[in-house]
Amino acid sequence: MTATQLRTAADLHARARTGRRAVVMTMGALHEGHATLIRTARKIAGPEGEVVVTVFVNPLQFGAGEDLDRYPRTLDADVELAGRSGADAVFAPSVDEVYPGGEPQVRISAGPMGERLEGAARPGHFDGMLTVVAKLLHLTRPDVALYGHKDAQQLALIRRMVRDLNFGVEIVGVPTVREEDGLALSSRNRYLSPAERRTALALSQALFAGRDRHAAQEALRARAREVPATRARAEALSAIGESRAAADAHAVATTAGGPAAVRAAARLVLDEAARLDPPLRLDYLALVDPSDFTEIGDGFTGEAVLAVAARVGATRLIDNIPLTFGPFGDAS
Repeated sequence: MTATQLRTAADLHARARTGRRAVVMTMGALHEGHATLIRTARKIAGPEGEVVVTVFVNPLQFGAGEDLDRYPRTLDADVELAGRSGADAVFAPSVDEVYPGGEPQVRISAGPMGERLEGAARPGHFDGMLTVVAKLLHLTRPDVALYGHKDAQQLALIRRMVRDLNFGVEIVGVPTVREEDGLALSSRNRYLSPAERRTALALSQALFAGRDRHAAQEALRARAREVPATRARAEALSAIGESRAAADAHAVATTAGGPAAVRAAARLVLDEAARLDPPLRLDYLALVDPSDFTEIGDGFTGEAVLAVAARVGATRLIDNIPLTFGPFGDAS
């Protein structure tokens, strides 16, 4: 399948529409993660619908000293990959097309959520991101827009903007795509030297360590809920050599601090990576409520996101995984 390359909104609006239009927004330098988004969009749009991929390196979301000038620009390859993955069109506007008359004086504010984590590390980033997303939603007029879970805070803010400002579009999140060794796919991975890439693996390894610690805790809690902590039950378990296991499960089930243990397991991996050559320089490790990206506390139940950002050499990388915290339960 060959994707049609379009440069202006007028050209895009001139296309006949019969079914749903699904849009995948990118800054180019497409890889398998983007291809997964496009294939998902194709399934959602169906054979009668249309998939549009936007390619636009947005200057508003790059701060001073960031990599706007060296951000990879590979439009010909992007158009080819988009077409192979199921896109009908690639909308690659110029800066003047998106921002006629220069940078916009009226912009979208990301609010308090946009000042946390990535927003604190990159002031103004989310205001610029939401402004261009809002403009591209207006320019492309989709029924549904798809974004990757790897940029979890970005996805949460887009969903909030669409809800708060009554955009008539469905937002779909697509799970992160990883290399075989666990590294999350990113256009910035190409900046890494072989040695830097080995160090960068600590991001996903830290997340997996936190996930595994959490899974172990949840398994023990589930077991404890099945083992009432009564004298009669303890005596019965002792007869078959399981009293210690029951006691351990009961202790874990009734001890708060699950989130703290998850953070500690992830932090251990990151601390070790800080001593590598080249070292990993941590920006943040956070375990947050995805509704507002505030840190969760002991006793939290529900969906959470374990997120990390760090620099390896001159390259800054982010990653995250979702976790679900169940009730501590009463094992008595």
